[in-house]
Amino acid sequence: MNISIFGGSQPRPGDAVYQQAILLGQLLAESGHTVLTGGYMGIMEAVSRGAAEKGGHVIGVTCEEIENWRRVSANQWVQEEWKLPTLRERLWSLLEHCDQGIAMPGGAGTMAEISMFWNHQIIGILPAHPIILVGEGWKEIFTKFFSALGNYTTEQDRTHLLFSPNVEDAVHKVNNFFKTMN
Repeated sequence: MNISIFGGSQPRPGDAVYQQAILLGQLLAESGHTVLTGGYMGIMEAVSRGAAEKGGHVIGVTCEEIENWRRVSANQWVQEEWKLPTLRERLWSLLEHCDQGIAMPGGAGTMAEISMFWNHQIIGILPAHPIILVGEGWKEIFTKFFSALGNYTTEQDRTHLLFSPNVEDAVHKVNNFFKTMN
């Protein structure tokens, strides 16, 4: 299966979340999944590294707009690069070509990715494969969101989000989800 990973660009080697992202990539590769990331640094680099080191296939979905803004290129563990002109096309490619999504900690970009993934599932543009949100931070954010603005999301809408305390649990959820599909 193709698993798109979302997460912040800030983590660096040695950071706890970077190490967890390496483990995520390793566990997904060991389970036979292909990983799709945004292709650059931080969580994207760590997941790519972990998957590549375990013999998994890594697709980096990059874009010219980010490279013009930040002057970066795909990380060294990307084996197949899909370079697109715009950030919008990049995000849509990550959503459209995945069988499951996992979001690690991140900022505004990661929140936008989660929101688009979630909304496109709610309205039926994407298959109903819940996005898995890793870490207590996401659980806290969505608990507050549902508490403050819960009238705008139905219980059915909420089923598209799964919360995992760690990457091991997230991969377990991915693997169980696909077992039930087959």
